[in-house]
Amino acid sequence: MQIIKTVSSMQDYTLKMKSSGNDIGFVPTMGYLHEGHESLLQKAREENDILIASIFVNPLQFGPNEDFEKYPRNEQHDIEIAEKNGIDVLFMPPVEEMYPRELGITIQAVDRIDVLCGKSRPGHFDGVVTVLTKLFHLTLPDNVYFGIKDAQQVAVVDRLIKDHNFPIQLHMLETIREEDGLAKSSRNVYLTEQERNEAPSLSKSLQLAQEKIFDGEKNPAIIVNEVKNYINTHTTGKIDYIEILRFPSLKPITEVDQQVIIAVAVQFSQARLIDNIILMPDGTSSPVLG
Repeated sequence: MQIIKTVSSMQDYTLKMKSSGNDIGFVPTMGYLHEGHESLLQKAREENDILIASIFVNPLQFGPNEDFEKYPRNEQHDIEIAEKNGIDVLFMPPVEEMYPRELGITIQAVDRIDVLCGKSRPGHFDGVVTVLTKLFHLTLPDNVYFGIKDAQQVAVVDRLIKDHNFPIQLHMLETIREEDGLAKSSRNVYLTEQERNEAPSLSKSLQLAQEKIFDGEKNPAIIVNEVKNYINTHTTGKIDYIEILRFPSLKPITEVDQQVIIAVAVQFSQARLIDNIILMPDGTSSPVLG
């Protein structure tokens, strides 16, 4: 495995690999790798000649009161995980390499951003699409891999790829969970013992919503209320949002009559957790990008 830290070296490598006819798979991450990331790496390894992963905590997607400095980092651990999963190149640029000067031309996300996490994080997805545009140009992937836990990000990346004609296939993989159902997340380390015991209630509330749809409930307001009551009863966290939207367009609905996402966010004392489930009108789950 090679570790590359400069833009020029990354460009040289990918141009060489592409000229040799290799398919490139790319997994962008912010590090502190866990089993969720590993599932992406393993899938990408199976499907591509060359596997590139990036570790870059992108300052542009953090607001002024968010946790950029506190975001968990463990470089040696990440290198070990990368080697274990057969990565060809681990791209680990410093901030000054990715942003050597103030940006004179910016990229703005305007669709699929004013709901879910984007509603309370203005500018967040501008930072996401900016860094991904740079990373896509540097790694020249044929295939990119994202976890559906960050479903809004997947929806925004889908628009980025389609709107700007990137010759890239976007793959979304199922959320990897702990044995008790809690979605794997780098932020889980900030939960207290009590909060960690409560946190699986997010996934259980989504299962409850799925059962309601299985049973024929089509009214989003009724489903949201069931989820809200369950989370309030079983956790001490503060609900940030519970939303049911079309997926991947993330538009409001008045009836569950097409593919939807049911998404929740709950703020605990030191960690904000998100989770979601994507369902067809009959309650089955087989998410697709339109």
